[in-house]
Amino acid sequence: MSQEPAARQLLEPAAADAVRAYAARTRADADRFASALEDIAANGLPAVEECTPWEELREAHLARLAAQRPVVA
Repeated sequence: MSQEPAARQLLEPAAADAVRAYAARTRADADRFASALEDIAANGLPAVEECTPWEELREAHLARLAAQRPVVA
């Protein structure tokens, strides 16, 4: 018994644009990550003095998230 593939539901143009923008951001993030890994493979790990402590990175990220959060009156 042959089964027909289900028809795809097309997205609204704005939704399709949002998906494309997300894909572009994800691709850019992956490219930056791959570049960092390639640099480590070619040159080794950076000196500890050149690195940012994870606590500082965490606090900066939390501050960015808090800034994006809408203020409730």
